Amino acid sequence: MQRKSRPKLAIWKFASCDGCQLSLLDCEDALLAVADAVEIAYFPEATRTVVKGPYDLSLVEGSITTQHDAERIHRVRRASKVLVTIGACATAGGIQALRNFKDVKTLTSLVYATPKYIETLSKSTPIADHVFVDFELRGCPINKAQLVEVIIAYLDGRKPNTPHYSVCMECKRRGTPCVMVAAGTPCLGPVTQAGCGALCPAYQRGCYGCFGPSESPNTRAISEQWKAMGKTPQELVQVFRTFNAYADAFRKESDVHEG
Repeated sequence: MQRKSRPKLAIWKFASCDGCQLSLLDCEDALLAVADAVEIAYFPEATRTVVKGPYDLSLVEGSITTQHDAERIHRVRRASKVLVTIGACATAGGIQALRNFKDVKTLTSLVYATPKYIETLSKSTPIADHVFVDFELRGCPINKAQLVEVIIAYLDGRKPNTPHYSVCMECKRRGTPCVMVAAGTPCLGPVTQAGCGALCPAYQRGCYGCFGPSESPNTRAISEQWKAMGKTPQELVQVFRTFNAYADAFRKESDVHEG
């Protein structure tokens, strides 16, 4: 009996550090199971093999920062039946989106000896600003278990089961005392989407917002709490402008305090 062809999986890189792609490689045994269920058709991080599209599922890491990539993402979208963005760069512009708050020409002149050779857009933007995205997987980097869930959900023909609630829920589940209440440590957990397992609070450190804004985050309330703990407006600007600086809720809140 002829074996039914497996769905084609492609992994694409744009402006990023490759950390989210490495999360897939770090899945180890789970990756072997995935590899048996799909045909890894394009994945330069792991193999030189290139299978011609179209692709059933594309995972896209990285933000759009050049005109070349702004054109390339449309080719990727046309070649993909389902397109999923993975990581803070692809879903919110990434740490490189800090350029969006300044004049990029000024920044390039400070960093590069010959800035005239640098071809870049004035902003770093998420993939969804350019093409339709079927699903976004947050994180810096992404949670590898959630990534496997996304792939399995596609194979099963269902929507991925990933959380939209805050990191505070994860603290409760692992029995971690609230660092803001118990130690007076500023924390973004109440407004950050779960996914990390509340790693930083487990080590008595406040959440840094690696997974971006949670569903309906009350950023104004958390800012007022931080100010009551002695934080200045400039410090509030800095805390909201990290891995997910251009995520809508974090960007708007940082703008309030910069004014």
